[in-house]
Amino acid sequence: MDYRIEKDTLGEVQVPADKLWGAQTERSRNNFKIGTPASMPKEIIYGFAYLKKGAAYANHELGVLSKEKRDYIAQVCDEILEGKLDNQFPLVIWQTGSGTQSNMNVNEVIANRALELIGRGRGDYAALHPIEHVNMSQSTNDVYPTSLRLATAWMLDQLVDEVDYLQKALKAKSVEFADILKMGRTQLQDAVPMTLGQEFGGYRHQLELGAQRVAAAAAATLLSRQKPMPRSRVA
Repeated sequence: MDYRIEKDTLGEVQVPADKLWGAQTERSRNNFKIGTPASMPKEIIYGFAYLKKGAAYANHELGVLSKEKRDYIAQVCDEILEGKLDNQFPLVIWQTGSGTQSNMNVNEVIANRALELIGRGRGDYAALHPIEHVNMSQSTNDVYPTSLRLATAWMLDQLVDEVDYLQKALKAKSVEFADILKMGRTQLQDAVPMTLGQEFGGYRHQLELGAQRVAAAAAATLLSRQKPMPRSRVA
């Protein structure tokens, strides 16, 4: 595999030449080789893209970021939101700190893709820097929780669909187990006998109440109707 050499505060890092991410992403990728697939949800990455684009416009209005850099950053963010760069975000949810590596993954991808658009080489950060320009005026402690909230809002409707699916399965079990008697339990003591079907019916009712609260939260935000990508549906 061909590599390019990038540098961070710890020194040089070999980054695959065909990738848009940079040194900090590569360090995280090597340090957290978790066996179980646990990729960072794409909705969180898309939340980052919205924030980076918004920050670029805000920084330009404040006079600290040129219009050219703003437009290149915004163009790459749009590409991320269109799903064109999905394969450039390899990190897993297991990370140090507060999601700093995923924030830097997005910063590096935006910077290197923007450099391509400018006509410069990947890693030529003198022209457009992942921290100094893409991450300007931001902190991971702010952008990661905000991205998480955006992702949650986008996925509320999907959650309601999946809870409804589970409710139907529990209802079917409550019917199937309707004639199976069991002891009830209250404060670790035997209580009035009940059927296993009644118990599963209770589980279903709790989910119904939770789904109602989630649906109310989804209805309260327009974000739940503005998905950055097609939602998966329950079979």
